[in-house]
Amino acid sequence: MRIGHGYDTHRLVEGRSLVLGGVTIPFSKGLDGHSDADVVIHAVCDAILGAMGLGDIGLHFPDNNSELKDIDSRILLKRIFDLMKKNKFIIGNLDVTILAQEPKMVDYIPMMKENFASDLSSKISVINIKATTTESMGFIGRGEGISAHAVVLLLSV
Repeated sequence: MRIGHGYDTHRLVEGRSLVLGGVTIPFSKGLDGHSDADVVIHAVCDAILGAMGLGDIGLHFPDNNSELKDIDSRILLKRIFDLMKKNKFIIGNLDVTILAQEPKMVDYIPMMKENFASDLSSKISVINIKATTTESMGFIGRGEGISAHAVVLLLSV
């Protein structure tokens, strides 16, 4: 068994779509970043890479690579999944926390779980995603950004 933790945060800006867990969420702002800035997927990628001892998402997908500009983060996740298969790991369980003052995530979490189950060839029952606010404190509470934490247990096969 191997355990990994991932964290990501991005600034909210005008003129971008908000994509979290591979789901486009209707909102007045989106996350700024080199890719689609999906903090949920990025945190999961970092957790998986950490569990395998293979660095972080920036090492594998640098933000100075023009081919990755505005890339769908699910593509990156699928590449991380290929590394998992190569290293003979499967998901034991995945737990994600999204930190956002708004929008509310409850209606989108089931779709996010389906995306992760599909992209990581896992049962949906081993994937947990939840969301919380920061009670209007800090940059998240002021609506300046969104963050995500992920913890993963990998099992060797």
